[in-house]
Amino acid sequence: MSKAVHNVHGIGLAGGPGQDASARSMGFKAWNLARMAELGLPVPQGFVLGTALCAEQLDDPQQSRQRLRGLLESQMARLEAACGLEFGAERKPLLVSVRSGAPVSMPGMMDTVLNVGLAESTLRGLTRLTGNPRMVWDSYRRLIAQFAEIVHGVNPAPFRAALDVAMDRARVARVHELDFQSLAALARDYLDLFEAQTGIPFPQDPLEQLEAATAAVFDSWLSPRAVEYRRMHDIRDDIGTAVTVQRMVFGNAGGTSGSGVGFTRDPATGENRMYLDFRFNSQGEDVVSGRHGANDAARLATALPGVAGHLQSLRRTLEREFGDVQEFEFTVQDGMLWMLQTRSAKRTPWAALHIAVEQVRSGELQPAEALHRLDGIDLARIERRRIEGNAACEVLSTAMPASIGVTSGTIALDSAAAQAQQAAGRQAILVREDTSTADLVGIAAAAGTLTARGGRTAHAAVVARQLGRACLVGCASMRIDMASRSVSFGSRTLREGDVITLDCDSGRVLAGEVRMVVERPTEWMDEIASWNRRA
Repeated sequence: MSKAVHNVHGIGLAGGPGQDASARSMGFKAWNLARMAELGLPVPQGFVLGTALCAEQLDDPQQSRQRLRGLLESQMARLEAACGLEFGAERKPLLVSVRSGAPVSMPGMMDTVLNVGLAESTLRGLTRLTGNPRMVWDSYRRLIAQFAEIVHGVNPAPFRAALDVAMDRARVARVHELDFQSLAALARDYLDLFEAQTGIPFPQDPLEQLEAATAAVFDSWLSPRAVEYRRMHDIRDDIGTAVTVQRMVFGNAGGTSGSGVGFTRDPATGENRMYLDFRFNSQGEDVVSGRHGANDAARLATALPGVAGHLQSLRRTLEREFGDVQEFEFTVQDGMLWMLQTRSAKRTPWAALHIAVEQVRSGELQPAEALHRLDGIDLARIERRRIEGNAACEVLSTAMPASIGVTSGTIALDSAAAQAQQAAGRQAILVREDTSTADLVGIAAAAGTLTARGGRTAHAAVVARQLGRACLVGCASMRIDMASRSVSFGSRTLREGDVITLDCDSGRVLAGEVRMVVERPTEWMDEIASWNRRA
């Protein structure tokens, strides 16, 4: 990975002579993809537009866009040769994903656009190539909605409403139950919505799509949530993001396809076991966006045992190569596993301590390195709260734990309310429909987060865990009424400001405040003290 050339076996850096490939120039996402490709792991071919281009885009957008088009044309020609497909072709079209990737991990803080290259001219060719009209129309409607939201800043609500109407019309409960005819009609509705919301038709030139998506992903470096995340974690504003362009692989290709996120160890407790979310017949954004559940991991082992076994073996491979616990994203297309990302896993302070102690005991880490990984964590304040054994509890509902511990607080129905309650000296529980990184400031201000939808590995759940916040996701029985600022659990209705408790040990949502006991990791702390004495 020396000069800025395209690597047909994995990921290479684009951007002109003299740019050496490094994590700083490529971003950690692409750098780690290149390392996985060198290990022989299945990584879709692609190229990287480096962080230097991000600075150019933000300093002089007009001049940068002129250079960007030429760069994209030349690199896409190389990618076409590597894939044996042609971008924008009517017969064997190539589709790509356009993904952000900074030199430091910022999960979900910047944008991604998938299925770029689908247009009226390429729909038929992709259908012939794949023999899967349902996947093609599903991918097209996804691209139209995502392009409106990411490139043009359109509120996604009208597109979600149109999807709900399509499901009602077809009398199905889940998106993947829609047939290709329903999805084709939905895509046509989306085209009309796109023009109504943006004032222009959806672009039918694949290169125009690619250029606009790339510029939008660079621009997302300055999105409010990205700026706030950098402020919270003391990350410099001038390092920028890279953009990775990769050949699309399709998790929405049917019953032997899907998308998932895995952790090589439990990021909540630190236990040495796979922590996996998976959703059949889906694309990656379905899992990480927090808008959908991802509860198919158990079924994956039964339906695709070869893939499940491969994922288990990856635990050891990734930890050995990268020297730390990893969070990885993957897609399965027609039973074939593809790796899309790996990075050092965000984890609770409790898990960080547990993992450090266990890795020193096993000889995987030296004490000095383990102590370095615990820098920035106030070890004296690490604790885990549990409900007292005989405490009386009124159970409102159940959800999926995405963190550990127990916390109580007053209901806050948006980030502003959570911040206001924090300012007034009250602990808040942020209660939302989706697990979304748009709520970053609210997640940080609240003592815990409860959502009606989403999975444990959605980006916002990852952030909540890292901050040491309690988090329950996928509370399907919960209904939020923003007009009345109330929340219903079955027949029980609570108002904003009422107190609830989140029990991440059992997944229960409880009414009121309960008695708790505090557990501290004294054995692990004693072990760390012995490291310091030997140092």
